[in-house]
Amino acid sequence: MVSAPRCAGGDRVDVVGAGIVGSAIAWRAARAGYAVRLIDPLLEPGAPQTGASWAAGGMLAPYSEGRPGEERVLELGAASLSRWPALARTLHEETGVDVVTARGTLMVGADGADADELRGVGAWLDGAGVPRASLTRAQVRERHRGLARNLRGGQWLPGEFAVDNRALLRALRTAAVDAGAVPVASRCAAISDSAAEHLVVTAGAHVPSLLPGLPVRPVKGEILRLRRPASVPPPPACTVRASVHGRHVYLVPRADGLVVGATMYEHGEDRAVTVGGVRDLIADAQVVLPSIAEYELVDAMAGLRPMTPDNLPVIGPVEDAGDASAGGGRGPRVIAAAGHGRNGVLLTAVTVDAVLAELAGTTLAEADGLGPQRFGQEGFGRDGSRRYGAAEAG
Repeated sequence: MVSAPRCAGGDRVDVVGAGIVGSAIAWRAARAGYAVRLIDPLLEPGAPQTGASWAAGGMLAPYSEGRPGEERVLELGAASLSRWPALARTLHEETGVDVVTARGTLMVGADGADADELRGVGAWLDGAGVPRASLTRAQVRERHRGLARNLRGGQWLPGEFAVDNRALLRALRTAAVDAGAVPVASRCAAISDSAAEHLVVTAGAHVPSLLPGLPVRPVKGEILRLRRPASVPPPPACTVRASVHGRHVYLVPRADGLVVGATMYEHGEDRAVTVGGVRDLIADAQVVLPSIAEYELVDAMAGLRPMTPDNLPVIGPVEDAGDASAGGGRGPRVIAAAGHGRNGVLLTAVTVDAVLAELAGTTLAEADGLGPQRFGQEGFGRDGSRRYGAAEAG
């Protein structure tokens, strides 16, 4: 975790969106001396938690998520993963909450085609210099005896780990308040609603309601939480990512069971959990871990991943939505931290450092080029609406 520069003037920072990314930014900004408000209607006591942060699997897995052609995504994920141990350690020191639930990722295939896919991914990771080990079918069984006997070998990635996303979200919100951030349980409907020197927009799939020009779209994902009965042997202590006849499923351990995910649908803002989605997740998970049939289904939830066209987040100042001169702050007036897609938890660490750098008037090297300007925007109006260039206006 990069040490944030202290803010001598106590600039006001409004953070819109109290998911994991927004809560982490509020925490770090408050620790750095900014006067922070964390704004989200989900902060209302007793409010149902419906955001992607609550629905997530909590995997910090840039390598097993990576695929050829997404080298920039891999680089950014690796940069964030390297920051996570310090972030988790500091959060543990301040809150007493240890959010880490698993270390290492095992990738397995159910059939020959799945195994071929994993070998291709392994070769690509070798080219990127990622530590890994190929495992035979017998080695997979020897390490993880509860897994199905007919799995076609696998890839072991020791550098990845996973966190309990719900414990993390609660701990970050607590740490932010303890550091001086003020929680505001309301909706920010427009940029003009904030009089702060800096406004950080990190509202997940809802970012376009504040910044309509950002090409962030919601992608639905269903996820299950299962409880393991005491009579059933424990699952593997690592994350298991499987290819099952061309479909992908992951199993992430928790203290009382497993998180199983996730489907992926382009269904707009539909949050309904479907019978078909639940059926497919359970069926594919059971191919990997047969004892899952004896687990209890505790929760089925659909979240909305905020995706961008290039699968990279949007992190940086939003031109013309307001600037430093508007509020007297040192850095930009409006900063976007959005579009983290399926890697929101992973990318939290590097996003926080990037936003803190922007607040101080600098740019984090790893986040260079991630601003909204890469999509060709010519800027936004003061109300957050997009200002189109002449070529687009017609």
